[in-house]
Amino acid sequence: MVSLLIGMLVGAALFAAGMYYNPFTGHGSVSPLAVLNEKHLDVTYTAVPGDTILYTDNGESTVNTHPDRVVDLWEPAIVDTRIAVVLLKNSRGNAVGLGIKFSTDSEQTALINSQALVNSAWHIYLPGQGTLLVDQVENYWPYLREIVVPARWSSGDSWKGSFFGIMTQGPGALGTARVSGGTGKFAGMNSEAVESLTARAYSAIDGPVSMHGSLTIILPKATIETE
Repeated sequence: MVSLLIGMLVGAALFAAGMYYNPFTGHGSVSPLAVLNEKHLDVTYTAVPGDTILYTDNGESTVNTHPDRVVDLWEPAIVDTRIAVVLLKNSRGNAVGLGIKFSTDSEQTALINSQALVNSAWHIYLPGQGTLLVDQVENYWPYLREIVVPARWSSGDSWKGSFFGIMTQGPGALGTARVSGGTGKFAGMNSEAVESLTARAYSAIDGPVSMHGSLTIILPKATIETE
């Protein structure tokens, strides 16, 4: 029995190590939209919950909700949902709009295939321009592997470094998000988008410390002035 137990533990450890150190599970660093010559909209936002306009989840994660008075999402239908409201900025750091992101862990997640999938939707409002909806599937495995796990293993419960990854994995055939125009200049528009994440510091206790995200949205039928 002791030999069997030791064998099982060793086997599990080897399996976990094989998953974590698998050399064939890198992360994308080049946007699938990079080869397109069409006009696009680039916006950035803070990915640090404490710096957002609002962040909330079920209240059981390491990340604190913000602001303090916001209600936790404890109802059964939305208990696995996270909501972030962020200010969207252009390349010069000027505010150009508002973004509301809803995220939920996907049932299609398969860590054995290096897939920690999240279903997310952006509602984007650009004053004087219109509204957009971005529907996507994201893969957070590289984020977990290169940031979260090292932070938890660290004696200081933190991670510092340089991380850049393309988070979007679908539902588009090329690994792009699906964009639907809502109102204004974007009414009736169908397009694609990609979301990326850049990180410099992370705390295993408090979550993201220095981190921001970017959205690149192709505008085949509409243009927008963001400068």
